[in-house]
Amino acid sequence: MPGGDDGSLRRALAALWRDPPAVAGTGVLLLLVVVGVAGSWLAPAGINDVDVDRMLQPPSWEHPFGTDELGRDVLSRVLVAARVSLQVGLVSVGIALAVGVSVGLLAGYYRGWADSVLMRAMDVLFAFPVLLLAVAIVAVLGPGLLTAMVAIGVVYTPIFARVTRAGVLSVREQVFVRAAISIGASDLRIMRRHVLPNIAAPLIVQTSLSLAFAILSEAALSFLGLGVQPPAPAWGRMLYDGRGFVTDAWWLGFFPGAAIFLTVLAFNLVGDALRDVLDPRQLTVSEARRSTS
Repeated sequence: MPGGDDGSLRRALAALWRDPPAVAGTGVLLLLVVVGVAGSWLAPAGINDVDVDRMLQPPSWEHPFGTDELGRDVLSRVLVAARVSLQVGLVSVGIALAVGVSVGLLAGYYRGWADSVLMRAMDVLFAFPVLLLAVAIVAVLGPGLLTAMVAIGVVYTPIFARVTRAGVLSVREQVFVRAAISIGASDLRIMRRHVLPNIAAPLIVQTSLSLAFAILSEAALSFLGLGVQPPAPAWGRMLYDGRGFVTDAWWLGFFPGAAIFLTVLAFNLVGDALRDVLDPRQLTVSEARRSTS
């Protein structure tokens, strides 16, 4: 089974490290993980500590992100809400990755009727707009964090199924796969040892990009009241609560919106860098440029 050696891995990591946007995006994501894990300890105040005497105060040393209409500290709520966004992104994309890869692997490897049935089912899901399908699923199952994760996972499953199937159709015709079939290796072993490792690169890129869109989808569902339910903080819900104070208290919408923007931008920067780094043609071109410079 051909695969990347240690030298290729080192070159890929070195190329990633030389990309300033990728380094910046990775730094933001690492900060997001730290905040998501330790947000409750980093928050300077309780997320639901109501103080009507301090309502709608602008950013200050005491409240760096200001206070909301109930006097709650906006910084604390933004920090704790990071855990929700990170949890939804990881779980929902994990669901989409597991189901989509399984479907695409079976469809691409066995082809025939299995390919037709499985991929037509994916085409049905793919025909719906992402947010509309997610709203429909949440409306049926009921609003909440768990249903939001399931809904987002379902709507992104067809993307992973298509990416996987395309890779499998190409790898299946390679000599090393035909050799494994000729010596009597089981289908499960061939898919696990020979096919999956050789289609991992596009799946890694798709995962990083899907995490960004999953966080956006969760924010949209929370904004519509179908995601995380009050009083638990969520960036999308905080945007909804601050929509009526745009002129009088700009900080209510600015800081959760900035958190969404930076998180999605970081995932996209890392995803674009991974796409370039994991593409052998791009890596060869970059090496050729360095050798002639």
